[in-house]
Amino acid sequence: MTSEHILFIPGVLLVGMFLGFIVGTRAAKNQFDLHQKRQAEREAARAARAAKKSSQADA
Repeated sequence: MTSEHILFIPGVLLVGMFLGFIVGTRAAKNQFDLHQKRQAEREAARAARAAKKSSQADA
């Protein structure tokens, strides 16, 4: 094993951890945004159903 391995292997591990952190953070943010969007769509659908039901009850 040469002396380059002492610097190269930890360097590659640090770069990999950094890239993994960046990609993981982006994936978690995308998942959270998708969850928020679905929640808003569900709330809108519930409100629309409630409005339709109340308008049918009035008629």
